[in-house]
Amino acid sequence: MCVMQTLIKESLKGVPPEIEAIARDEGLSPRQAARAVTRGRITVAANPRRPHRLVAIGEGCRIKVNVNVGTSMQRCDPDLEIRKAEAALANGADALMDLSTGGDLPAMRKRILALDAPVGTVPIYEAVRRAGSAADVTSDILFNVIRDHCKQGVDFLTLHCGVNQDALAALKADPRIMGVVSRGGAFHVAMMAATGEENPLYKEYGYLLEILEENDVVISLGDGMRPGCLYDAERLAKATEYVTLARLAKQALSRGVQRFIEGPGHMPIDQIGYNVQMMKELTDGAPLYLLGPLVTDIGTGYDHVVGAIGGAVAAMHGLDFLCMVSPAEHLALPDLDDIVEGTRVAKIAAHVGDIVRLGEGAHAKADLKMAQARRRLNWDDQFKAAMYGDHARKMHERDGDLDTCSMCGDLCAIKMVRDLLDETPKE
Repeated sequence: MCVMQTLIKESLKGVPPEIEAIARDEGLSPRQAARAVTRGRITVAANPRRPHRLVAIGEGCRIKVNVNVGTSMQRCDPDLEIRKAEAALANGADALMDLSTGGDLPAMRKRILALDAPVGTVPIYEAVRRAGSAADVTSDILFNVIRDHCKQGVDFLTLHCGVNQDALAALKADPRIMGVVSRGGAFHVAMMAATGEENPLYKEYGYLLEILEENDVVISLGDGMRPGCLYDAERLAKATEYVTLARLAKQALSRGVQRFIEGPGHMPIDQIGYNVQMMKELTDGAPLYLLGPLVTDIGTGYDHVVGAIGGAVAAMHGLDFLCMVSPAEHLALPDLDDIVEGTRVAKIAAHVGDIVRLGEGAHAKADLKMAQARRRLNWDDQFKAAMYGDHARKMHERDGDLDTCSMCGDLCAIKMVRDLLDETPKE
């Protein structure tokens, strides 16, 4: 097997061009960024086979947002999925995941890989399609799919290596209402139940790392035992998987394979901080990739808001990579409007987290400009400062071209006090 020089190994020798580029973008010194990559604190998902915009995830970097797209067996429209992917990127998404399960999977993946962004996949989905059922997936089928995704140019792979016999025993010993809600996690549970054998991704983890090292592809250690409701947040299976993922993360780093860790799904808001800190401590600061967390189970139809609340809190404590939750979560395959709305809400949550994470540098420009523009009642400058100014402009202008907003009108507090104190701000 011919093993290429992975980004970690190149960073041990100096500062590769990719690190120079992400350091400029994140306001880091190149040497500082290179050291963080070698320590596994920053991940740059960039398959050498496919050029695209570089995105750094981890320590000292802005929080990044991922958006999931992809066909389903019930609704297979590749053109729509591409429009959704393009809309996600246009609204600020930093990365995409192709979760397709319907239609021609390699062809769908090829179209998404043509976009200018890092792209991830979940190979077990295609392995199940090739085998016919989860129970019939073999080690050979699964590893062949992983190789194919690497060679096609996928940048990061969600692999549920921590769904092993220990996790399954924990699930049985401490039952949960929702059981296993991760689709990939459920597939691996079905494989183990059918064969009585260990998950091949765990049993043959060294071989898996060889494939990833050969292709310099990032492993996203999947949270197959994440809780699916608030009641399950403190059950044993999740914690068992945490410990396993931490051990696997360290093995990956020792082989020069970049990685990040996927984290919990549903949990009360007061549990987010210590769960994030626990995962960070166990993995020695590996970048953390979370869906949500979702902090209530009854926000159905508004789960993008629920996820953004949890995501902002998680960001305060160390989240690095936030997966967008759509309004259609738990209900249906998201449509184009769901993707736009979910992406925007996730980007706002990420910015809220960056204000705490990066301090003044994260908000000095945009938030200060907004405050100054509001003081001057300068609407054009407010729309320029807003993250989604076109949307804000439409709301303001629906009641006509006014100096103040139509809620306050002449009773505008800013205008009233400014006029009383004769403090007309300078433009």
